[in-house]
Amino acid sequence: MQKTFPCPPKAIIFDMDGLLVDSERLWTIAETQLLAARGKQYDTNIHSAFIGLSLESLLANVREAYQLEDDVATLEDELHERVMALLRAGVTVKPGANEIVDFVVQHNIPHAIASNSSEQVIEATLSTITWAHVFAIRCSVDHVEYGKPAPDIYQFAAEKVGIDPADCLALEDSVNGVRAAVAAGMTCFAVPDLSHTTPDKFNDVTPHVFNDLHEALAQIHPCF
Repeated sequence: MQKTFPCPPKAIIFDMDGLLVDSERLWTIAETQLLAARGKQYDTNIHSAFIGLSLESLLANVREAYQLEDDVATLEDELHERVMALLRAGVTVKPGANEIVDFVVQHNIPHAIASNSSEQVIEATLSTITWAHVFAIRCSVDHVEYGKPAPDIYQFAAEKVGIDPADCLALEDSVNGVRAAVAAGMTCFAVPDLSHTTPDKFNDVTPHVFNDLHEALAQIHPCF
């Protein structure tokens, strides 16, 4: 694994859910509601391996694990609507998110969102926290053939910002997300979302693991 990182990075690519905003909790609520409507009980042990997957892959796994009769498209539409309803009620930013986003803007660092969420979810999330004007480049699972942990979204993000992946720094909260960024050729800082994972889970995917975005920013700051 690459122990150094591009300093300064020529672009910073952000995951969204669980990294910048505390929205993984909302996805868990929505999944719990979806399963309860079918007489099933949400099991954290089952879902822990699915964090960071595209919605289609997530629900294909959920359908199999819980032996649901609905097809994946039906489940996807319902879960999407449940999440959108929760997002409209508001979402909070993660510790250090405002600071690192402000830093990137102040230093004119090319940046983008690279998310397994749909364009509609990204728009709703960024609008809720008044970052819609900050992230003009939003790379969604809607734009690529395969979601994370495939590298497609991060490769697409590098193309959109016009920077070689080797010169980009990615920030992620899930193991599957880190795998995607690294497979795309980027260095990745992991800030584990402790609602669904633990720092030791990242030992085999990146040496750059931080407690929060404040720590990640402290590592980046001296480069500028």
